[in-house]
Parts: sequence; C-alpha cells; structure tokens
Amino acid sequence: MPLKCIIVDDESRDVNALKSHIRKTPFLKLAGAFSDPEIALEFLKDHPADLVFLHIRRADRHSKTILPLFHEQAAVILMSADRKLASDGYEAGVSDFMVKPFTFSRFQAVMERLQKPASPSRVSEISGSAPVSRGGYIFIKESTRLLRVELDDIFYVAGLKNYVSVYTKSQRIVSLQTMKQMESILPPHRFARVHRSYFVAFDKIISVEKQQIRLRDKTIPIGNIYYTAFMKKLMKMGNS
Repeated sequence: MPLKCIIVDDESRDVNALKSHIRKTPFLKLAGAFSDPEIALEFLKDHPADLVFLHIRRADRHSKTILPLFHEQAAVILMSADRKLASDGYEAGVSDFMVKPFTFSRFQAVMERLQKPASPSRVSEISGSAPVSRGGYIFIKESTRLLRVELDDIFYVAGLKNYVSVYTKSQRIVSLQTMKQMESILPPHRFARVHRSYFVAFDKIISVEKQQIRLRDKTIPIGNIYYTAFMKKLMKMGNS
C-alpha cells in the first residue's frame, strides 16, 4: 500500500522537483501540494496522509507553531535552505531533514531510512545473546519526580505534541517528553512504534486485523509508514 504524502512549499521549482521524485518512488502517492500551510492543515482534516514534505524558513513567524500541528497529523520530512533548523525539527519529532536544494539521490536516501525497520537492541548486538523478554524497568519523569515503571506493566504509549501518556495495568502516567525520546528508552524487541502517536507492547497484543491492533481494552491503528516493519517483527517473534 503506497504512502499518501503532501507537499507544503511555496517555491514552485522545488515543488516540481519533489513531484518528479515522488513519481519515481513506487511506494509514494502524492495527495496534494500546497503553498499555504493553513490550507494544507485544513486538507488533512478530511484527507489523512502518512507523510508531509514541509518547507520552513527561520523568518517565518509561524514556523515553530505550525510544525507540531503537522506532526500531529503525519510523519514530517522537514525541508529548508537553513541547515540550523534541522535541530529544531528533530526536537519537534520530525522523521528527517533535507537541505535545499537536494538531489534525487539525497531524496532516495531519506526514503530508504524512512522504510528501514528499527535496529535490534544494542545490548543484543554486543553480547550476541537473545534479549531479555521479561522483567526490567524504566524511569519516567512525572511532574517533579522520577517514577519507576516496570516494563511488564506497560500496555501502550500515546503521544500528543511534547507529552506522552504511558498506560500500564493500573495507571496512566503523563510525562513531558516526545515520542522520539520514548523510543530511545523503550527496548525495541519488546515495544514497537506502530503509528506517529503510539507504541505498543508486543506481549499485550491480542490480535491484529485490518491495520488495527487490539489490546485488552484498546484498539490502536497501524500507520502505513510503520506497517511493514511492524509485521516483519511480529511474524519473526511468532516464529521464534
């Protein structure tokens, strides 16, 4: 299933180049191109997309406020002639950054990273042994305290802007951090990012059907951009 994408850019030469790159990429389908970010956001309300190619400038008054709005709707590839904006983008959770003007080979490299499954646990790589699938814990900052959370208790994690909600067997923990930060502390052999707004625990999955995951009392969608990598990991686990 191709990934639906939109372009948000007011520079016609770059828009035309991107359209050409997208046409050459089999797993991408262009759903629209917009010069006005506000119109693009309105479009996404009724026409969900998986990926947004978003151009911003440092001089844009609304760049810092508009980026999180797009990130709530889809994965974002940030584009700018200002390389320094890359760090701002990664802090906001963008998937990648391209410095203008960029070549087709650079575009291809970004798309390959986008499709690449998460790498295995670094501990497993170093030791050569199978990663531990039970036990363990992480610390999550909740307000002014660090709270110990047992990995076995976590069902799923939901993200919204710069906050995450960690749902366990007995409570919901709200923490001021991004999904990207959560990804760095959740063991990849036990948790999978299945949507721009969700991580799920493999051992809490009851069923998967029509790009939806059923947990005990929650149904979670699987984003097109994460579907292939997630299913590969799930089938590998089931056959191990």
